[in-house]
Amino acid sequence: MKPFALFRLPHADNYTRIEGETCELTACTQLNGQSGFVVAPFEVKPGQPIVVIRPEKVERVAVPFADEQQVPVTMAETTPSPDYHIDFANCHAQLESGTFRKIVLARCEEETLADGSNADPTALFHRACRLYPRLFVALVSTPQSGVWLTATPEILLEGQARNWRTIALAGTMRLEAGQLAGEGEGVNWSMKNYEEQRVVATYIAECLEQFTMDFHEEGPRTVRAANLVHLRSDFTFTLPDDGHIGNLLQVLHPTPAVCGLPKREAFRFIVSNEHSPRRYYSGFMGPLNLPIPNTQLPTPNTHHPPPNTHLYVSLRCMNIVGNRFYLYAGGGLLTSSTEQQEWQETEAKLQTMQQVLNCKCQIVKHTDV
Repeated sequence: MKPFALFRLPHADNYTRIEGETCELTACTQLNGQSGFVVAPFEVKPGQPIVVIRPEKVERVAVPFADEQQVPVTMAETTPSPDYHIDFANCHAQLESGTFRKIVLARCEEETLADGSNADPTALFHRACRLYPRLFVALVSTPQSGVWLTATPEILLEGQARNWRTIALAGTMRLEAGQLAGEGEGVNWSMKNYEEQRVVATYIAECLEQFTMDFHEEGPRTVRAANLVHLRSDFTFTLPDDGHIGNLLQVLHPTPAVCGLPKREAFRFIVSNEHSPRRYYSGFMGPLNLPIPNTQLPTPNTHHPPPNTHLYVSLRCMNIVGNRFYLYAGGGLLTSSTEQQEWQETEAKLQTMQQVLNCKCQIVKHTDV
């Protein structure tokens, strides 16, 4: 089977399937002038490149209907794994010493189907689309990356021609009971969450100033993603042209929402010290400079839409390897962070993909890898 990607934009009732050959890139700047579906890792290195699927076949498909809803889950307090305990202690020591203002700690959990069978990734993609209408949902399969499924709320960069936007997304709270009926309007945010979100927003503003002074920030506001809510600020801006988007991506990625500050030092610490390599988790993926249809299926004589871009940070994702599922989650640490709170936040984030799996099978194995 040729490399392919399926993706569903937020609130759309259909998705796009792209199939084609891939090319490998070694830096975001090489995305200048490129067109295709992009899959980028957290750390670009030999054997872990940025992959672009150059479309040879593009089709739109309606999401199969099924009566499925998110299931409220009662979360019990669990104990951090030994690896997470070590990683948290190392990160928090760096925060207390003033080396970092913020650092993001991630973990990976392996889960296995009870009957030893291989799940159908496309069926899991369809279920994620139905469960999470607010999120960008994508399934990608390439020889370089393997198979990844994501349902993510975080825009890295989207737009076309001169008009663009990005967001600062940080802070996390879990919705409980009656809160699940709304959008999180009644959530009371802690100062830790506001501080974490402000760090990300300030960084993005500083990045945009290198490319344009014509930008506008709105927020923060509360937004819902699955059974969680986050604080989000929106940035809209103009660029002289869209021929150097790779340069902007090189500066933006990875944002403090998935890395830390100072970014370069936090990035080096993460790749050297986290027990679980992130691979394509907390990278980004999505269509770059492609004509993306609107949310309705085509009718005769519909004109072709102009090329546009929808790149999202690869959060709430899993790597599918046969009957094994490697689920990833992370959280931003500040000096005020506690190990148990941060561990429980990752447990809540893992539920996004766990709900996709639990409809298909009984999960029998939960181990940090």
